[in-house]
Amino acid sequence: MAQAATEAAAQTARATIGDSEFDRDTAVTLREEGVYDAELSAGWTIIHAVNGGYLLALLGRALGDALPHSDPFSVSAHYLTASVPGPAVIRTQTVRTGRTLSTGQASLFQYAEDGSEIERIRVLATYGDLDALPDDVRTTAVPPAMPDRDHCLGPSDGAPKIPGSSAITDRLDIKLDPATVGWAVGAPSGKGEMRGWFGLADGRDPDALSLLLTVDALPPTSFELGLTGWTPTVELTTHIRCRPAPGPLRVSITTRNLAGGFLEEDAEVWDSAARLVAQSRQLAKAPRTE
Repeated sequence: MAQAATEAAAQTARATIGDSEFDRDTAVTLREEGVYDAELSAGWTIIHAVNGGYLLALLGRALGDALPHSDPFSVSAHYLTASVPGPAVIRTQTVRTGRTLSTGQASLFQYAEDGSEIERIRVLATYGDLDALPDDVRTTAVPPAMPDRDHCLGPSDGAPKIPGSSAITDRLDIKLDPATVGWAVGAPSGKGEMRGWFGLADGRDPDALSLLLTVDALPPTSFELGLTGWTPTVELTTHIRCRPAPGPLRVSITTRNLAGGFLEEDAEVWDSAARLVAQSRQLAKAPRTE
């Protein structure tokens, strides 16, 4: 009886910020000033490549340690080559420091078979203190109109898996707006929209760092344009607007123009207090049609 109670408690326990799979898998170890060692976890892969949002959070953690300010405000990343699970090194450089903001850059490298370094991502970011921001908000933005979480669709509701997806889907708790899952039954809407509720599967609440993952975690909007397959990110810029409240997030992503084999994705992330906590825009390669 006692063992059963212990197992039940373990199943209902929620991970906490600082003590979760996400935190362990984005951990970095300082080797020397400005240089960090990391291990890219296979748990955050899409098909064979490591997810771009997870990588952004990993570099974001290194910059938060290297800079005098710890909270990401604006992070722009160029994805140069596809990252794979395994060891990596992050090299950071402080560009400028001020009273309220500091700016730095970072690059993530992995190793070729001959031992030489291959640059995977290059980031330029500005950091500050989210708790020091004023409370004044003047906005016309509104949370996305979508059903309650119980009326959205996830894997436990029989929704099909993302084509080609792998380990990352087991680490995310995503419930998609039924209006944006036509692709799953062969009837994409053609609107280039994706909306859903987002959380981490172990129950860890969101923070500024995990928002860097959130903006790149939903299925790509290209699915609803009738194109399924890997949609690799070329460039991704994320703005963190405030520290998110505990609880599930609402994410809305739109694409207005797919042309020349590339598409943009504009994302908004809203917290449980109905505040706009993150925005992003990325340029991505459209899936191949052949």
